[in-house]
Amino acid sequence: MADSSPPPFNCKRNPDPKTTALLVIDVQNSFSSITTPIIPTINTTINLCRASSIPIIFTRHCHKTPSDYGMLGEWWNPNNLIFDGTSDAELVAEFDRWESDKVVEKATYSAFRGTGLEELWVEDGIKEVIVTGVMTNLCCETTAREGFVRGFRVFFSTDATGTSSREFQEATVRNLGYGFAYLVDCTSLAEGLGAK
Repeated sequence: MADSSPPPFNCKRNPDPKTTALLVIDVQNSFSSITTPIIPTINTTINLCRASSIPIIFTRHCHKTPSDYGMLGEWWNPNNLIFDGTSDAELVAEFDRWESDKVVEKATYSAFRGTGLEELWVEDGIKEVIVTGVMTNLCCETTAREGFVRGFRVFFSTDATGTSSREFQEATVRNLGYGFAYLVDCTSLAEGLGAK
């Protein structure tokens, strides 16, 4: 019978700056109440990654036509979706975003679905990803799980992700730490990346 004991939580592993990218997921005006409290930790994470020459990719969730709603239209009602060209769809201005940072548009929870992100990373030699942003239990978690399934080593930030409740945050972190991602925060990233 196979050993069913859980893997150790928070296994210690550090991202390799040469093969890592940072994803900052959906830090948009639509989610400003969730995003605002984590602006400092996301900016710290961005700056740690910049200092290690890790590329930064922002995602922007938006819909352009009813044909791209998919199941989100049924689940959330089209009136609650984020439409391209509106203020809600724009990235929050308080982030340390450079003009050279890529912005990937997506129309579902995963940053991999229909975005070309995986192909871009394979071409650039990216094998690891640090996930930050909102919402922890929807787009961040789905992207982390899909990244793992696609063969990327996933590092999931516990202090630079946010969602609508503490219960959702804790449940996602526990599930991802169990079988999908190495859990990190600003302190462990600074140590792991050798920041001074």
